[in-house]
Amino acid sequence: MSQLTHINAVGEAHMVDVSAKAETVREARAEVFVEMQATTLEMIIDGSHHKGDVFATARIAGIQAAKRTWELIPLCHPLMLSKVEVNLQAQPEHSRVRIESLCRLTGKTGVEMEALTAASVAALTIYDMCKAVQKDMVIGPLRLLAKSGGKSGDFKADEAHD
Repeated sequence: MSQLTHINAVGEAHMVDVSAKAETVREARAEVFVEMQATTLEMIIDGSHHKGDVFATARIAGIQAAKRTWELIPLCHPLMLSKVEVNLQAQPEHSRVRIESLCRLTGKTGVEMEALTAASVAALTIYDMCKAVQKDMVIGPLRLLAKSGGKSGDFKADEAHD
């Protein structure tokens, strides 16, 4: 079984020393859903929301969040991300929005937390912008879809179930 990398020999939390690691291309993708009433989703799709373009705002918020993950999550390293994408897709048949994020860099540590943070904050931004019209939206599940690069190798999540 793998060891917790952020816990030292005496059980204390610490930031992992990555100075001896080789730089490799690393990439991670994450997804999350925001479930809402059909009328709320329609307002987003047709652009009639009084706060403006919900998807554009959520996309920018997700990108900003990925870049600032190290300030939000203790023990995360500050990273020089080379690519951040946040894609939002309305899924009227499920009355939800699907958010997928992608983060990439060439570096010594992975970008899973950045991808998860980007997706999370994009979802929270949708909630924030739409809470005046619906407070019972549901965010989740949030998950890592895939990661590549680094010592631990590649990971691909099982297919999602609707």
